[in-house]
Amino acid sequence: MLFDVGRPDAAGRVTARALLRALGWTPGLALYVDVVRGAILITPAAVGAHVVGAREELPLPAAARHLCGIATGEPVLLAALPRRNRIVVHPSNTVTAVLADLHARILAEPS
Repeated sequence: MLFDVGRPDAAGRVTARALLRALGWTPGLALYVDVVRGAILITPAAVGAHVVGAREELPLPAAARHLCGIATGEPVLLAALPRRNRIVVHPSNTVTAVLADLHARILAEPS
């Protein structure tokens, strides 16, 4: 698994050059974008309404951003899964919750 952090622009695009290159996704590649359990799942598609942008950016459609609570300029965690040929975009509130839970468990353990 590979990670990157990005910030969607006003059009909902987020730059992901390193992850796209690791997956071999090139500009113009058709994408399927879906929301699954509060995250945005992006996979290649035979045909699709969305494509990898010319500047190696991923589209995060407004409806998907809204469902996940992702605002313009807010950091998102991008996780590429090369073996599954997909990218999962996690909103910062999810990352914050997971880390808060982890840290609470770590601090609760006896030293």
